[in-house]
Amino acid sequence: MSFAHLISVIGDNAIAGVLGIPLISILVLAFLPSYRAAAALNIAASFGSLIAALALFGADPFANDLFLIDSFNIYMIALNCFVAFTTSVFSASYIEHELETGRLTPPLMRFYHAMYQAMIGAMNLAFVSNDVGLMWVGVEIATLVTVMMVGLYRTPAAIEAAWKYFILGSVGIALAFFGTILVYLAAQGTLGEGLPALAWTRLQAAAGHFDPSLLSLAFVFFLVGYGTKVGIAPLHAWLPDAHAEGPTPISAVLSGLLLNVAMYALLRFKMILSANTEALHPGPIMITMGLASLFFAAFMLYKQQDIKRFFAYSSIEHMGIITFAFGMGGPLANLAGLMQMTMHSLTKSGIFFTVGHIAQAKNSQRFDDLRGLSVSHPHLAWGLAMGVIAICGLPPFGVFTSEFYVLSSAFDKAPFLTLLLALGLLIAFGAMLMRLQDVLFGTPSAVNHRDTASHIPLFVHFSLVLLAGVYLPKPLLHWFQQTAALLP
Repeated sequence: MSFAHLISVIGDNAIAGVLGIPLISILVLAFLPSYRAAAALNIAASFGSLIAALALFGADPFANDLFLIDSFNIYMIALNCFVAFTTSVFSASYIEHELETGRLTPPLMRFYHAMYQAMIGAMNLAFVSNDVGLMWVGVEIATLVTVMMVGLYRTPAAIEAAWKYFILGSVGIALAFFGTILVYLAAQGTLGEGLPALAWTRLQAAAGHFDPSLLSLAFVFFLVGYGTKVGIAPLHAWLPDAHAEGPTPISAVLSGLLLNVAMYALLRFKMILSANTEALHPGPIMITMGLASLFFAAFMLYKQQDIKRFFAYSSIEHMGIITFAFGMGGPLANLAGLMQMTMHSLTKSGIFFTVGHIAQAKNSQRFDDLRGLSVSHPHLAWGLAMGVIAICGLPPFGVFTSEFYVLSSAFDKAPFLTLLLALGLLIAFGAMLMRLQDVLFGTPSAVNHRDTASHIPLFVHFSLVLLAGVYLPKPLLHWFQQTAALLP
């Protein structure tokens, strides 16, 4: 057996790994009493999922009525599993501190680790699904799991945030389900009944024969339903509360991963819609909602007093930029959108790693209590400074490159929209610098616990974002271009 054939065999079986490893881990972690053993197993399971995801690059592209492997979802699965792994490393020291301070009990710790793997498995299921309904199931499971994790602390504020997330998320996912039904109705006349009428690949190939009015109506339900999960305005109301009240590792996963899952679902349906020339053109709607999200979040940044809520609005801002890019469409805009998704996932999760350590060291999430970080915790000050500079889109970080591509693609098609996009970015930039100055400088607050947590995950993320801004390897750039070419 040749090495190339061995890699292909491993890759073809890796889909079982990205789904099976989290499932098996759930059953063990739910009953494992030792914290250190549970944290180690959570890290090991997440690393195993990452290895399985990377093995998919050796798989031949394939599709059946249930599962799909192509350039687009391999990229998303690899990003999902990498951030899940680094977050599990950050989570180990974070949750240990929460146990020591009494904010979490051993039963809640077991619940947390089991649900963490359930969340990763559900997102992987959504990514590998070729079935519209199966993807919906994956997103629904991920939603319900994260709802329970947002309310993990069992405080009144955490329970309120979880219920708000549950209600709004359930409404959104119900509307997405109705959109799924409409897609099935549009397809069954051409593809017949059963699974073939729900397969993304078959739907895209036959979309030109579907009723355009049904497809257009389905897109509206998909946009509102999955758009609620993306967090674009005005469908964002659950997101700031969920970030502020839930454990910080969940904030990292919400911003870095879960928003991408919903965006992925929207883009899959956009591929179907674009294959029917008589159906609604989604570009103008996505551009409008993207700009609305950008400006709304940019102005809301100035009002926030809670650091986790502040960066939640930053996530809304960046999902607006991503929605705008994919709304513009075309090779450059799609490349920009994919890069922005990657850079935002890496940067924002790294920022939440930093914020989690800061909140534990200062015993507060309010900006007024976080002053003087450069004096009291210089390593965290450097981490936060790097994260904010990166997320603001300043060179030499990768977010600068992706946002430059977004602006360039917009200028080529609609110069006026480029001015609006640049204005929104400048408004958000001002809020970021204002808050960074407040936190880094000034007299340190009275409560200053010694920071003993590992800083490796956050600096790994920021180093990757920096490397992407300085030099993007040609194979990786080619892969981005190949994936962008799949999108309309």
